Amino acid sequence: MTTPGKTRVAIVFGGRSPEHGISCVSAGSVLGALDPDEYDVVPVGITRQGQWVLTSGDPGELAIRARRLPEVTAGAGAEVVLRADPTAGGLLVLDPAEGPRALADVDVVFPVLHGAYGEDGTIQGMLEMADIPYVGANVFASAAAMDKEFTKKLCAAEGIPVGPYAVLRNGMTLSEADKQRLGLPVFVKPSRAGSSFGITRVDDWARLDDAVAVAREIDTKVLVEAAVVGREIECGVLEGEAGGAPEASVLAEVRMVGDREWYDFEAKYLFADEVCEYDVPAALPDRVTHQVQEYATRAFTALDCSGLARVDFFVTPDLDVYLNEINTMPGFTPTSMFPRMWAASGLEYPKLVNRLIRTALHRH
Repeated sequence: MTTPGKTRVAIVFGGRSPEHGISCVSAGSVLGALDPDEYDVVPVGITRQGQWVLTSGDPGELAIRARRLPEVTAGAGAEVVLRADPTAGGLLVLDPAEGPRALADVDVVFPVLHGAYGEDGTIQGMLEMADIPYVGANVFASAAAMDKEFTKKLCAAEGIPVGPYAVLRNGMTLSEADKQRLGLPVFVKPSRAGSSFGITRVDDWARLDDAVAVAREIDTKVLVEAAVVGREIECGVLEGEAGGAPEASVLAEVRMVGDREWYDFEAKYLFADEVCEYDVPAALPDRVTHQVQEYATRAFTALDCSGLARVDFFVTPDLDVYLNEINTMPGFTPTSMFPRMWAASGLEYPKLVNRLIRTALHRH
């Protein structure tokens, strides 16, 4: 039952993508930030097989322990179904002991889902069908930002610089002309994935086919990108309140220490405190900072984003700026850069979550 005066928010997490565990950790942080005096929370986990279950929502169960990621399992709770009928009232619980029972209407869904089946427009389409407000980008923006090829095309059309790249669709191989154009090293990555899954740095063309095979385990479409020598700079973007223009956060820089060559999955999530250093705000000339922030909000608009996004860039030694990628549901883990950047901009984590829910309701 909904408590009068409270907003009923469904936190949906887990999912079928390789980023399942990171989604769980992000959701734990979001759940811990929600004020119980303001929100009725419905924690809905999705197993790796795609089953929706009503979970306890205990943030302590959704944390990384001994470098092991949490997971939603089929036995976590009663099965949940999202009904696409907009007159039906949202979520239905299939409880073996009680039979089907409807939850009270959900005011808003926060899909804390990363990667396929969550950040790519699929769940957004379901929520549109059910006429339920939700946090984050719409169907088109989610799909376009998830696909690195179309992110680059749309941003380049907006005049935002992107580095050299080639697209390998199923059955295609890299031409000799593309090898000459891109040079070495290159990064080979799935076109539609995140959290650095399936990415290989290639320093020798003899390793290219193996790298493409690794990427194709996740996506049949593969990008081969020229390695841009430069600093990794990130910028958070939020939808403007009450229909205002999008706003950019202070910038962050991720710096690798030790012998790791690049910011891979383990560096991001499992060994972050040992192999990474973070500068928030990033130490850049004002001119470059403003350029990155302008490109970030322009990219947000070019892809028709809403809610939030993290936009990643490279800044070269000559202070040229190149867009890398956009994440429409960036990580919300304790080490994630998106909430860190907004905290440094004056918007602490609970207020950030509140704003995302508020703008989702206003937009609907």
